[in-house]
Amino acid sequence: MRGRTVPERDWQRSSFCGGGGNNCVEVAAAPQSSHVVLRESESPDIVLTASRGAMRALLLSVKARDARQDHR
Repeated sequence: MRGRTVPERDWQRSSFCGGGGNNCVEVAAAPQSSHVVLRESESPDIVLTASRGAMRALLLSVKARDARQDHR
C-alpha cells in the first residue's frame, strides 16, 4: 500500500508501546475500505494492508496463544 497515506490522527498505537515511542505497532482503518493498515512506528513508510477478518483472526490467535502460555 505504498503511496497511500493515512492521516496521523487516525493511527492508534499498541497499548504495549514502549516509552520511547519508536518501537510500536500502529493500526488504522484504511481510507474508504473494509481493510485495516498496519505499520511499525520505526518505519512508518512501510504499510501493510489486511482485511478486517484477517486482522481479527490474527488477534484472536495471539490472545489464545497467550492464554495457553499463562496456564503453563
